[in-house]
Amino acid sequence: MLADPDFVFGAEVSAQLKRIELTTARLVESLFSGEYHSIFKGRGLEFSDVREYQPGDDIRSIDWNVTARRGHLFVKEFVEERQLNALIVVDLSASKTFGTGAKQNSIIASEIAAILALAATTNNDRVGLLLVTNKVEYFIPPDTGRRHAMRLVLELLSHKPESRSTTLSAGLRYADRVLRQKTTVFLISDFLTGPEVDSELIRAARKLAWYHDLVPIRLIDPAEGNLPKVGMLALDDPETGHRRVLNTNKRKVRDSWKAHSQQVQERMNDLFRDLKLDVVDVDTRHDYLPPLIGFFRRRARMQR
Repeated sequence: MLADPDFVFGAEVSAQLKRIELTTARLVESLFSGEYHSIFKGRGLEFSDVREYQPGDDIRSIDWNVTARRGHLFVKEFVEERQLNALIVVDLSASKTFGTGAKQNSIIASEIAAILALAATTNNDRVGLLLVTNKVEYFIPPDTGRRHAMRLVLELLSHKPESRSTTLSAGLRYADRVLRQKTTVFLISDFLTGPEVDSELIRAARKLAWYHDLVPIRLIDPAEGNLPKVGMLALDDPETGHRRVLNTNKRKVRDSWKAHSQQVQERMNDLFRDLKLDVVDVDTRHDYLPPLIGFFRRRARMQR
């Protein structure tokens, strides 16, 4: 459900929406013209027609039903599926209220998702939205059209999460259940998931990636892994509300904090490598367009 109209169409949301539309136009013009459909894995084929068998045709394409009716060999013809399916999964947990760049990480996540949605619509592809915290908060099935895309964008910009914690596996399992066609699934998150990485998330990601094209877009704020040397520091976990007081003057405390952050990131790197996923790492202190453009250009080169 959309938030109340006053919030959705307020000045802040309108300004965000206008900025996203301008950014999308730049992205489509610079990148998606011409080779857009060649850069995605898992493109399907759709049935077109049948024709008489010719020497050299693949016998696996013989249509035995038509052949039996007509008394001689016919083969099926297929054409490349012209429409692509995309699902944008956005992690809305409270850890993304953090941010040392010009914008909160949650705003960056929403803007990246909105740009992808509008870009897909510009190319007449089907795109859907899945918002997740420790549960599925909202789902809009893939569809086409600018009106549909605007509904996705407004939901992104206005949705107020019911929960604060993270369980990405819940979103991936849900996506696996509801998606009926091969789909490119963009998963936008900071991937600060704790022990879940070693169990449920691995199983859910592997199952989804077996059939679909899973693309993690990881938001990285280097400040999250580095404690400043400022004496006694009280830290509140935005997802659990738990408070810890650390003596940041102690090198051992700072090193331990940094090591834990690196360990979490390496566990995710191991998962991405194991599943052979294309990862888009976005440094939230900088412009997010160059990493996105780099990903699509890299995909295009690999396809060629």
